[in-house]
Amino acid sequence: MVFQGSSAAISHTGKVRSNNQDSGYAGSNLFVVADGMGGHAGGDVASSLAISRLTELDQPFTSASAAEHALRDALADTAAELIDTVAQRPELAGMGTTVSAVIMVDEYAVIGHIGDSRVYLYRDDTLTQITTDHTFVQRLVDSGRITPEEARYHPRRSVLMRVLGDMDPDPEVDTFIMPTQDGDRWLLCSDGLSGVVDDAHTTKALALGMPPARTADALLKQALDGGAPDNVTVVIVDVGGQHPVFIGTPTIVGSASNPTGVVVPAARPTRSSWLHTARQAANEPTHFEPAAEFLEELIEEDRRRARRRRLGWLAALILVLAAIGAGLFAGYTWTQTRYYVGADDDSVVIYRGIQQSLGPVTLSSVYEDTNIVLADLSDFDRQTVEATITARSLTDAELIVDRLRPTPEATG
Repeated sequence: MVFQGSSAAISHTGKVRSNNQDSGYAGSNLFVVADGMGGHAGGDVASSLAISRLTELDQPFTSASAAEHALRDALADTAAELIDTVAQRPELAGMGTTVSAVIMVDEYAVIGHIGDSRVYLYRDDTLTQITTDHTFVQRLVDSGRITPEEARYHPRRSVLMRVLGDMDPDPEVDTFIMPTQDGDRWLLCSDGLSGVVDDAHTTKALALGMPPARTADALLKQALDGGAPDNVTVVIVDVGGQHPVFIGTPTIVGSASNPTGVVVPAARPTRSSWLHTARQAANEPTHFEPAAEFLEELIEEDRRRARRRRLGWLAALILVLAAIGAGLFAGYTWTQTRYYVGADDDSVVIYRGIQQSLGPVTLSSVYEDTNIVLADLSDFDRQTVEATITARSLTDAELIVDRLRPTPEATG
């Protein structure tokens, strides 16, 4: 049966790149996001070819398993078409694309995924990432070597381990089937959104209950406000719900929406010298699928990076402890320049230091026992000494002792 719900798709170049290599599709039963990569127009071509091939699946299926089988075949055919395209147009060598697709079949969502575009499900006020990124840093997260938060800012976060490209005729694609229900909101997006807008803000936008088009606009605005260093593509799919049921022409966005096809620009010559070095264009690919030997180098580099990070934390801790120690030593040294008069058992003594203590550490010590017996003092002087008398210096402390010292007549 035809999917009952509503949907929207939107795509934007972003604030840094000069062209949009993303493509998106929202149809009657099929919903796709493809993030292309490759020099010149390679990414545009790759994501457009993926959308063109997958749109054949926008039809009712007799079962979810039949749709899953068709989706796997279509993704394999897309890889073969990319290889054939590069054979005919060598200037596109190295191009590829991610694909995250959902086919709605009755009460099920059939999901196909390769790369680092994502599929999320918002249900019961909770956002869940349904797909797993096929990236180098995701492997590090899975192995427990870094945290998901560290992965967001890792320098290798854009290195893809799997992608539909012109090198692998048999790509490893994730496909699976999930039950869906009225009220579900599905979000498909390129990493231009997920890499900039965190889950908390995404959840907040989806929770507002706005129609899919307004929700997609809100998410795009957040990505742009966050700098949007990459193309941003968003597809929102509501299952059932209060908004009008989707009827009409499918929505195609991004490079696949170009009605005249993708034109491959001529390569621009670059001039460089020791004064003016050639700079990489803003729309050069940041994604690529590494060879096995390069992956080993990445892993070793990450080990070195982890060691440097640990050494950095250790050095910082040592510096902090050294600063604290130096401060404590300077403070203690200062206390040893102070004096006061007080009582020690039954006599009057001069103390070096201050009356306070730090826990079990006393900040004063007996400097001189004056041999003045407390019992020989007047009641007022004895109470004053027992409460301690602060002196401005050692000389001042000695003068205080002289004033306290009883006369021979008083002791006789």
